Amino acid sequence: MSPKSPQVSGKNLVRLLENMGYVVIRQKGSHIRLRKKTRAGEHNITVPAHKIIAKGTLNDIISKVSLWNGVSKESLFEKLKKG
Repeated sequence: MSPKSPQVSGKNLVRLLENMGYVVIRQKGSHIRLRKKTRAGEHNITVPAHKIIAKGTLNDIISKVSLWNGVSKESLFEKLKKG
């Protein structure tokens, strides 16, 4: 069973990713591109700069960040809930 995803803005998600070592490399329109060097290689991820990110989009982003960083999805969702 997957954890219930919180309602999160693009700004808050970018802040979480920056705290994990991701760097904003560009923004085009309402999409923010971030990059981080991990043990698995260089990870690029795009975050929509929306007031509320759609649940499916958020789940997809968190799944990929979890996989690339070796961190559980649950812990990432907890960090997002705390703000």
